[in-house]
Amino acid sequence: MIQSESVSPQPAVAERSLKATDPARNRVFPVEVWYPEAAGGADALPLILFSHHSGGSRRASTFLATHLASHGYVVAAMDHSEVVAAELLRKENETPEQKTKRGEAWIASRVPDLRFLLDYMLSQPLPEVLVDADRIGAVGHSFGGWTVLEVPSVELRIRSVVALAPGGSRKRRPGIIPATAEFRWKREVPLLLVAADLDACLPMDGMYELFERAPEPKKMVVLERADHMHFVDDVEKSHEAFRTMPMEGDLAKIQADMRPIVDLCTGEEAHRCIQDVTLAHFNATLKGRDH
Repeated sequence: MIQSESVSPQPAVAERSLKATDPARNRVFPVEVWYPEAAGGADALPLILFSHHSGGSRRASTFLATHLASHGYVVAAMDHSEVVAAELLRKENETPEQKTKRGEAWIASRVPDLRFLLDYMLSQPLPEVLVDADRIGAVGHSFGGWTVLEVPSVELRIRSVVALAPGGSRKRRPGIIPATAEFRWKREVPLLLVAADLDACLPMDGMYELFERAPEPKKMVVLERADHMHFVDDVEKSHEAFRTMPMEGDLAKIQADMRPIVDLCTGEEAHRCIQDVTLAHFNATLKGRDH
């Protein structure tokens, strides 16, 4: 008879909602911060920045943010500019030219957003928790995945990246935001790319193309029987809502390739894997742990 090892409960997680003002762009960003509840003291904690998908929010993947925080990280996420800036919001009766211009502005805002969030967090906005400026990572999903792949090109403080079903491939479907990851990194940044094998939005051929161009050191994990929404909270509801909502054109073609959620792995199974591999990557690259 094999006796299972007891698992120690993880520390409780505290969560704070803040507002950060960027006077240079005249924008106010809602910011969410998660950290170990018992974080008070002299020890500075590593910081993880989270970047959400297009149409998402700072709370899109709380399953991952709270998990990282429970293991000794400060995790910060913001609502990106396309969510908070009135000039970037979708408008009725847009012309194709206006839609293209708005999309270009979305892309142009993403990296400055994440750099602003980093500066904000390094200003130590929470007196009860100290951020370690020498141990900073970034994780993002979809458009947020592209964001965290681009930010190391201009932000030397980012030391480690996890890209979850990221945009940025040169092989992208029509209807997907035309943002390409260029990998103009000036130093080594350990990368973990996590893909979904049945991703209808960002299929595996694009993930392989993206991974092949990424600089070393790099690793790739593929979730089986998973689609694009397995990286957000409430997978089952989110997946079916996207699969069945009224859409036309290129997005309708993407919907047609999505399998019903009953044919896919559960959200709990996907989340457990994403939590484990993301934590292991950041522990190895920011804390020097091999397990």
